[in-house]
Amino acid sequence: MEAKKMNLPRGPENLCFDKDEFMKPDFDVDHFVSDCRKRVQLEELREDLELYYKLLKTAMVELINKDYADFVNLSTNLVGMDKALNQLSVPLGQLREEVMSLKSCVSEGIQAVDDRMTKQEDIRRKKMCVLRLIHVIQSVEKIEKILHSQGTKELSSLEGNSPLLTGQVLERIATEFNQLQFHAVQSKGMPLLDKVRPRIAGITAMLQQSLEGLLLEGLQTSNVDIIRHCLRTYATIDKTRDAEALVGQVLVKPYIDEVIVEQYVQSHPNGLQAMYNRLLEFVPHHCRLLREVTGGAISSEKADIVPGYDFLVNSVWPEIVRGLEEKLPSLFNPGNPDVFHEKYTTSMDFVRKFERQCGSQASVKRLRSHPSYHSFNNKWNLPVYFQIRFREIAGALEEALSDTLEEAPAGSSYCLLATHMVWMSLLKCWSDQMFLPLLAHRLWKLSLQILARYSVFIGEVSVRPISSENIKESKKSLPVGKKESSVSLNPSEDQGNGSSPESQPLPSISSTQLVYVAADLDKLQDQIPDILEIIKPKLEMIGFKNVSCIAGALEDSKTSLSACVPTLNNRIIQDLSESSFAYLKSALEVPRLYRRTNKEVPTKASPYVDSALKPFYRLQNEYKDILKQPMIHQWLEGALSESTQKYYETVSDVLSSVKKMEESLKRLKQARRTVTSNPVGTNGGMSDDDKIRLQLALDVEYFGEQIRKMGLETSSIKSFSALTELVITAKDQAAVEQS
Repeated sequence: MEAKKMNLPRGPENLCFDKDEFMKPDFDVDHFVSDCRKRVQLEELREDLELYYKLLKTAMVELINKDYADFVNLSTNLVGMDKALNQLSVPLGQLREEVMSLKSCVSEGIQAVDDRMTKQEDIRRKKMCVLRLIHVIQSVEKIEKILHSQGTKELSSLEGNSPLLTGQVLERIATEFNQLQFHAVQSKGMPLLDKVRPRIAGITAMLQQSLEGLLLEGLQTSNVDIIRHCLRTYATIDKTRDAEALVGQVLVKPYIDEVIVEQYVQSHPNGLQAMYNRLLEFVPHHCRLLREVTGGAISSEKADIVPGYDFLVNSVWPEIVRGLEEKLPSLFNPGNPDVFHEKYTTSMDFVRKFERQCGSQASVKRLRSHPSYHSFNNKWNLPVYFQIRFREIAGALEEALSDTLEEAPAGSSYCLLATHMVWMSLLKCWSDQMFLPLLAHRLWKLSLQILARYSVFIGEVSVRPISSENIKESKKSLPVGKKESSVSLNPSEDQGNGSSPESQPLPSISSTQLVYVAADLDKLQDQIPDILEIIKPKLEMIGFKNVSCIAGALEDSKTSLSACVPTLNNRIIQDLSESSFAYLKSALEVPRLYRRTNKEVPTKASPYVDSALKPFYRLQNEYKDILKQPMIHQWLEGALSESTQKYYETVSDVLSSVKKMEESLKRLKQARRTVTSNPVGTNGGMSDDDKIRLQLALDVEYFGEQIRKMGLETSSIKSFSALTELVITAKDQAAVEQS
């Protein structure tokens, strides 16, 4: 501590170390040198240390000079100090012996007082035990005296005591018995108590027997005063549960056994509902007095209420659950899901109505925490019910998501059975005939699984090869031969015939079915928000309020479905383009029709142009009711752009070929020097090559007119402007040559 208080003299500002480092208790030379070496060289460190050493030496000399007199007198002041210390040691030793002697005396006094206190505490404790035993004996004798006096009065009186008087006597006995019980518990283990215990047991048995008889008499005669005195007596001796158990056995159980009859429930169409209605009638008809006395009824007066009882929770409900579990075990059987759902909803409605009969929210909380309440709820095997429903929905859905792609039933808003079943499965999950509040989380998961399965199905369908079957057949399911080939792709059958899935070709899909898939996918995406509106009331029923989370999950499912749209669109556009170009490539045949045939000059487009446009007209006319116009326009533009590009290349090749042929003929003409080398038709002298150019120009012009009739702009069709410019240039060239 002194080292910390010492202030070293300040050194120059340019020192490479801090002077306070020397005063630290953990100062280490090696660490100090290594730390300084990081900043300066050793030579500079040595110079700084020597400089500071001289500074310290100077400061020390100044300090000695300043206090020189004190340093000189230091030894002089200590002369004779040892003698003074020796003189003090003798009286201090005597004082120590006196203090130790006094301490010993005080300790002995304290010990004596502690012993006396311990003896007094023991005497007090024994006195309390004796007093308790005296109270026990007095209470027993007092109770026996009251009972003896009561018995003498009953024998001497012809009429006997009135029920009210008996109740008052029992209440006095119960008060005394309560004190007896308290003192008996405090005196546990005393030999005298063991001798008195048989008398206490007799009093207890007599008291309980009298209370039971009095309570039953009060219930049978509907005497409110007797019931009140009896229940107050039960509460006084802390036997409220015994009173509730007695009511359950004597009053509730016979009624429950009479009402809950399995044969009646099974033989009547609404037998379960009728049985529950009769059970609900028990409380207002048979428990009215008990509820008035214990405060369970609205009309109960607070001054006369006997607290501490809840007969509905502790007497009525356990007997109802026992009766249902023992006499109606088929109630909880989940084998038939429809029947199970009806029984469960009816039973839960009964529970809610029973809860409304409870007198307060506290009573409802006690009911819901009662073991029999949990036992009743656990009897309903909801996981098994859900598994059965899951197999129903998943089985029907997987059957619909087959390779055949059957049409949806009449009246459906969808085109394909697969999409129809997806939507119906989603509706079924949240329908009143299937939904249960405790299964909301499982049904929500199943809904997302259904949408995910459909997304996978769309992805599989979009990569199938497109078949060349005709339109009429494509509107129905695939032919028998095609269906058999699709069925053979089932993984379970592949295992039987020993072939691997990779060795089997993918099932084909028609153009119509592909359009149906796209239409259904678009409609299902539009209806996904409707699912949220269906689910929201069900979730609010169970207290779930985070609707944004549900909406986000549905949006993710919609995004997953939307990811399949580009692939489908490309497949449809490709199919339309190929179907159209299959006819447009007939432009290659135009030279053969005019070369050396002497045909007339063309005045109208070739028939192949109409044939090439038929797939587009069919798309516009046949599917306008199931497809949105923007989607049709998108497909038409895409398909026309692709087919026009190929048509442009074809026409360009034809014109190049015609030009080469024309140049070849010119060279031949120059070589032969004859006029006959350029064949001329009989129609005014137009050459065959010019007829070919004119025909191609008419075809392209007609092709553009038909595109505009479809409601499209030719400017939005890629390569069409280049195609038009190509044929116009060729046509102008033909006109120039003819002139």
